[in-house]
Amino acid sequence: TRRLLVALSRHANAAGVLFLSLGCENCTHQQVLDELGDFDHERVRFLTCQDVADEQIEGHKILSELADLAKQAKREPIPASELVIGLKCGGSDGLSGITANPTIGRVSDMVVARGGTSVLTEVPEMFGAESILLDRCENEQVFDAASDMLNGFKDYFISHGEVVYENPSPGNKDGGITTLEDKSCGCVQKGGSAPIVDVLPYAGQVTKHGLNMLCGPGNDMVSTTALTAAGCHVILFSTGRGTPFGAPAPTLKVFTNQRLCDHKANWMDFNAGVVATGECTLDEAAGDLYQLVLDTASGKLTSAERRGCHEISIWKDGVCL
Repeated sequence: TRRLLVALSRHANAAGVLFLSLGCENCTHQQVLDELGDFDHERVRFLTCQDVADEQIEGHKILSELADLAKQAKREPIPASELVIGLKCGGSDGLSGITANPTIGRVSDMVVARGGTSVLTEVPEMFGAESILLDRCENEQVFDAASDMLNGFKDYFISHGEVVYENPSPGNKDGGITTLEDKSCGCVQKGGSAPIVDVLPYAGQVTKHGLNMLCGPGNDMVSTTALTAAGCHVILFSTGRGTPFGAPAPTLKVFTNQRLCDHKANWMDFNAGVVATGECTLDEAAGDLYQLVLDTASGKLTSAERRGCHEISIWKDGVCL
């Protein structure tokens, strides 16, 4: 929890940060300070509710000061090599591995080819397709780290009495996915074809340009929060069943099929269903999606942002008392 919150506070999209606490949590103010190390005291602020007479008045005052600070920021051009994108899917269907995921994979390759970075997560969605990823690790050290992450996640499931292969979900099956291997082979396509350069722990942050793997669960909100904490400026999220959520970072919903586009247009950012209908090739769709990524990184609002959807979720382990 502490590492994740601190990682979020360091995110490039965060112009100002307020750490809000009650005052008697296990994750204390001092622990967060220790985790932060050196930080900008003007940009990162703290408020402990038990220490003030009216936390709403005090909180509003701090947020107003942070908003004034954010207004001083000036937009400037930067190259695509500075871009970090997150790769995630949820509510997948039978077209995910045919339209949206390979389109996203091509965008990932385009970003990496320009010196940028992409991050692939949701480890349980890699089970059954491990070799596709492991064969692309750039060296033995990365291979060992990726293998340890995959096997460690299976041990995590087993230690909690969870069936490793109790997947796909009912919604996935309704959408045409038959087995976990079927789902995983579609999922890993979001990583494109670039070599894997690093493996990050949960709440870890990107340090290497190129394709990274990030430890995280299949849960959409938990894993996209982790992608944000890793430093992703924009997240590409493919779905064939639909979802309205928004991560802390701008989240582009890439729909896999025309039916969903027609039914839930207010949730959609990009229609990859045009690949299935024959209107576009995968490369053409990827070119259009890449331009949308650049536009979003430049300030264009996503569907979730227009609807005010911004949530975080922290990965909890063990028993809740």
